[in-house]
Amino acid sequence: MKVLVGQVALGIFLLAIVSSFWALQDAAAVQFAESPRVITASALFLSWIAFAALRARTPRYRRAYEVDRILIVHASQTGFATELAMRTAEALRAGGLATDVRGIDEVSGAMLEQARRVLFVVSTTGEGDAPDTATAFRREAMRAPAALHGLAYGVLALGDRDYDDFCAFGRDLDDWLRAAGATPLFDRVEVDNGDEGALRHWQHHVTHLAGAAPIADWSRPAYQPWRLVERRLLNPGSVGGPCFHVALEPDDPAHLAWEAGDIVEIGPRRAPEDTALLPHREYSIASVPADGSLHLVVRQWRGDDGSLGPGSGWLTERAPVGACIDLRVRRNATFHPPVDGRPILMVGNGTGIAGLRALLKARMAKGHRRNWMVFGERQALVDRLHVDELERWHEAGHIERLDLVWSREPRGSRYVQDRLRAAADDVRRFIGEGASVYVCGSLAGMAPGVDAALRVALGDAAVNELAAAGRYRRDVY
Repeated sequence: MKVLVGQVALGIFLLAIVSSFWALQDAAAVQFAESPRVITASALFLSWIAFAALRARTPRYRRAYEVDRILIVHASQTGFATELAMRTAEALRAGGLATDVRGIDEVSGAMLEQARRVLFVVSTTGEGDAPDTATAFRREAMRAPAALHGLAYGVLALGDRDYDDFCAFGRDLDDWLRAAGATPLFDRVEVDNGDEGALRHWQHHVTHLAGAAPIADWSRPAYQPWRLVERRLLNPGSVGGPCFHVALEPDDPAHLAWEAGDIVEIGPRRAPEDTALLPHREYSIASVPADGSLHLVVRQWRGDDGSLGPGSGWLTERAPVGACIDLRVRRNATFHPPVDGRPILMVGNGTGIAGLRALLKARMAKGHRRNWMVFGERQALVDRLHVDELERWHEAGHIERLDLVWSREPRGSRYVQDRLRAAADDVRRFIGEGASVYVCGSLAGMAPGVDAALRVALGDAAVNELAAAGRYRRDVY
């Protein structure tokens, strides 16, 4: 930056000299000003100024002026990596460093070649998969070695040890960067299910990099007190696990603030009087703030020994109605509905109805009716997870097309992906009309099955383009 300021100052000085020549010309030196030498010198002065300004704007030279700028790249499936990237940027700015925060879908290999320091905050979804926003980067940038010998980097890898391929995408990214010649600023930091110790370790590296005073530990999550006001069994008699509609209200009405597609984090307990919080559990929100309460659809889970799962057990059985629930809403921009009235194709199964229900409510509030819902469960008579609502909304015209799929019924498609294959022509038409695709529900079986059905109907290139354009979004777990 100092070099640029010096060049501009010198340019202004030279321009002043040239202006003086023009002033002399106007005064009395017409013959002198017409001298070829003077004209040539003036042209050279002006050319040098233009060249210096242009050079300062090109990436090759601009890079020299932005050595202290740190690029922060986030790849998130549910919004947590994005949140941590923003906190990382705040910590660096507190130390006087300039930052550039970008989603990984905005980053290319060429951009990394121009960078000097990059911090990656990336999550792993499912069994070792990259977040949806990172599929293009993994396919295009990471498919071959790059030349990143001038790059220094750090990786914060988010994962869950309950899955076999813990932090797989973060590890693959780290391996690729090393193979490309990039130099790690510090060892990769791996975070198991939001482990606070690992997050503090990352904070230590960031504050050291910034040269700033240590900042307060990032608390994850900073819970708010909510009340369990309703719990209703949605599938009595089901051969599957009991599934409940749960409603919660905040002590402070100002906390009724979220967008359709956002995630809620619950701090479960073993018993109402237990003061020790267990690791948080995440659920898709099934309502909008205008409903006056936050709705969840929770399937009760039991281990092989019959013990209740900590999160589902807390919400569906252990916590009495009226109990205080530790809760925090987390923004999940990757699953927010379109801001306009474009068509959307919503596909889900089981408790995935939660995220799709919120999307529908948000769309209905804006009068957007071009909604196609494909939803699957087990039995038509008993597994009606808010299906009565869907049918009413369809009759009222809020849902343009409603396909209900029952895997335990003798006739019809067994799974939502089968219905999509059978309706491939309609899927192509709907996408051709500008539709976006939203998928919510099971990561095992449903999500890859839907992806395969879309690729059969549209082709790999078209599905990849939808994802890159933000028109193919998933909340799967």
